[in-house]
Amino acid sequence: MPVATPFGERLRAATARRGPLCVGVDPHAALLREWGLGEDVAALERFCGTVTEALADRVAVVKPQSAFFERFGSRGVAVLERTVADFREAGALVLLDVKRGDIGSTMGAYAEAYLAPDAPLFCDAVTLSPYLGYEALRPALDLATASGSGVFVLARTSNPEGGEVQRARRSDGLGVAADVLARLARDNAATAVGSPFGSFGAVVGATLAGVPGGVGGDGADGALTHADLDIGGPLLLPGLGAQGARPEDLPALLGPALPAALPSVSRDVLRRGPDRGALRAATDRWSGELAAVIG
Repeated sequence: MPVATPFGERLRAATARRGPLCVGVDPHAALLREWGLGEDVAALERFCGTVTEALADRVAVVKPQSAFFERFGSRGVAVLERTVADFREAGALVLLDVKRGDIGSTMGAYAEAYLAPDAPLFCDAVTLSPYLGYEALRPALDLATASGSGVFVLARTSNPEGGEVQRARRSDGLGVAADVLARLARDNAATAVGSPFGSFGAVVGATLAGVPGGVGGDGADGALTHADLDIGGPLLLPGLGAQGARPEDLPALLGPALPAALPSVSRDVLRRGPDRGALRAATDRWSGELAAVIG
């Protein structure tokens, strides 16, 4: 059965209750070792159980990175299924970081894996890559609308390699990343009728404020303008904490789009474990700092 309330509305309600923070759940090998754990499925289960117990009832959104589970094979995916279910049962929204992007029936199958309500890995939202063509994502966009789920489409990422494609300009002069954002804005306008906030979001690196080819300014050198970010939906902002971005950077990054921000922190929270109190304290500190900036 479809989810009654669209993701965009559920996201707004969740961040109003719990604060504007998304915590990444990234059980990579170095972090497991830092926690004093091994590198096996038992360690993965212990890690996820600890993070769930510490944060599921206090954070608005969690973002498990699927690759760190998939590397353990089917048993790792089973842990991911349980982790997703446990977080959702506790009231947190789950944004599964899979960055899928394909064409035709394959894209449709990816959509069914994560956005069909009866799927074992059904999540509140997923990340998608548009660089096989934005319209190739249409099966996922349509199923998200039907199921009340959300998507976050890569637009302008902070990794240096991303600029090779994302800063490129089409024959009409429009930048590739700007085109992705414009298409998201049109889809939000078409699907979020009667709602002030759409369910189709964009991924924009939080480290890109004011850097050449980043975000802000007049759009020179392939940079995005603040107007480009007005998509009528959420903006997922990875890069805070360990990658160098701070809450006070966000107003310059987003301008008038600041209320749409969904900042994401991973290592700067997770490295506080396995102590549950320390995990909670780090989450509360980030939530408070972000709320003071975003409102």
